[in-house]
Amino acid sequence: MKKNSFFWVSYSDLMTSLFFIMLVLYVITFTVLQIELADTKEKAIKLEKIEEIQKALETLDKEYFEFDSLNKRYKLSIDIQFKKNSEDIKDIPRDKRDMLVKAGKELYNQFKAVIKDNPNVDFLLVIEGNTQRLNGNEKYNPDGGYRLSYQRALALYNFWSENSINFRELAPQCEIILAGSGYFGQSRDQNDENKNKRFTIQLTSKVGKLINDYKAI
Repeated sequence: MKKNSFFWVSYSDLMTSLFFIMLVLYVITFTVLQIELADTKEKAIKLEKIEEIQKALETLDKEYFEFDSLNKRYKLSIDIQFKKNSEDIKDIPRDKRDMLVKAGKELYNQFKAVIKDNPNVDFLLVIEGNTQRLNGNEKYNPDGGYRLSYQRALALYNFWSENSINFRELAPQCEIILAGSGYFGQSRDQNDENKNKRFTIQLTSKVGKLINDYKAI
């Protein structure tokens, strides 16, 4: 009788231990799944918002902008031609400069509308100048290419500002970066160096703020 009682006590302890182990495993599994579900939901929100913003920006007037699908950025489609080693915006013919003004207004208005529709998203606007390779200058004077391309980006930004197109008015939701890629930018035209005197416009959404706001809800 005593042996039988001891068996059932041991059996009960074993079942209790197994139940406790299964409960712990269930809690751990449930917690991991909840974390993965939250992560998946965040990624879905991020992807949905990026696609929404991208669709809005795709309406930029193709008369002034063309989309580089390979590098996921916009180029001014206007035929820009600086003089050799010059960043003077006045090198560009007057009719082309008038088109630059219209392009700047188009970009500003479209960007402003996107920001208004997405108050929980911060943006980065990169204005990148490009420089033409000529007679091996990318080898003997690479730093000169970086300086010149940056100065061209600055010249465009200042030109737009002088024509009442001030992207800094969109701060703090929009951060402006002026960049020069010299002779080595990814958005370069590999077939026609003359086309590397253009400007490149890159619009990037900072969805991190959106995700943080979502977590706080």
